[in-house]
Amino acid sequence: MRQNLQYRRFIISGGGTGGHIFPAISIARALLKIEPKSEILFVGAEDRMEMEKVPAAGFQIIGLPVSGFIRKLSLKNIKVLINLVKSLRKAGKIIRDFNPSVAIGTGGYASGPTLQIAGKNGIPTLLQEQNSYPGITNKLLAKRASKICVAYQGMDKYFPEDKIVFTGNPVREDLEESNNKISEALEYFDLQSGKKTLLILGGSLGARTINLAVMQKLGDLKNEDMQIIWQSGKIYYDSAIKEVSSIQPGNIRLYDFISRMDLAYAAADLVISRAGAGTISELCLCGKPSILVPSPNVAEDHQTYNARTLVDQNAAEHISDTEAIEKLMPRALDLIRDDSALSILSQNIVKMAIRDSAGKIAEEVLKLVNDQ
Repeated sequence: MRQNLQYRRFIISGGGTGGHIFPAISIARALLKIEPKSEILFVGAEDRMEMEKVPAAGFQIIGLPVSGFIRKLSLKNIKVLINLVKSLRKAGKIIRDFNPSVAIGTGGYASGPTLQIAGKNGIPTLLQEQNSYPGITNKLLAKRASKICVAYQGMDKYFPEDKIVFTGNPVREDLEESNNKISEALEYFDLQSGKKTLLILGGSLGARTINLAVMQKLGDLKNEDMQIIWQSGKIYYDSAIKEVSSIQPGNIRLYDFISRMDLAYAAADLVISRAGAGTISELCLCGKPSILVPSPNVAEDHQTYNARTLVDQNAAEHISDTEAIEKLMPRALDLIRDDSALSILSQNIVKMAIRDSAGKIAEEVLKLVNDQ
């Protein structure tokens, strides 16, 4: 039997990057769409971007003093261990006070302590694994997890098969209709109709190699008969705007962060991006041709695994981070001129789209409530 609505409380823990935060917010909204009286509390990592983005989306969040281990011998890991103990204690208090029906983890530093404590207290837990190769945290949490929602086939190599549900990755809801917003997108970004548009995503924080590759070719890009929307990320915005100001290319629109990604995708003929799971799901949903440059700074090199899944289906192109400064922009300029190649990539990537993933995950969460 279902619990009374007043007892339907859900903790959602995850963050660190937009790839963890936006799926978490999508799941929260999907839960409220099905059960409007639900109470939802987010748990994130202090000083990470979720502490800004989650309240902006209208949800309450509590931060933990948790951070990632440095992958080499370092005295800084002593502080990481101390903060982990503090986070476990704080997560325990949050779980006791809020008494959730289910705890949901979308990845990121904070999900480890939160879901570990929830599982130990007999609270059903659901993991949302976004990548084709799971990180250490989710592998450890999987032992106690009630359900594991995945976006790639073959994940029984890493998780118990009886816990796996294939749902895809949640994306921002406004992307579903993005391709119907071309006129609005052109006006929003002050672009010309009839000209090819390249969308460069340097990450919500900043992708060093992608940004450097663009900066080195600004002089060439200025003379191209195309338009560029460039999200540099906050870390690289100051240096990027300095370079743009010195060259003054009239065909480049530079941003540190793009809030209207639905319009950015609508305008784009080709996308350059890292290969985070959330971004790949967005590209699939929007049917956008892309060149993926996997980040070398992620656990177990999972972005390369993500990219290969698309490349194997001729649904995207891949350039390694070590080759990107030399090869990325020349390849992008060749590809955006090739309508046939763009069409093939678009047709293949849209076949890989999974729709209403957030709704599917929300249904799995509610099943765990009903099974109690």
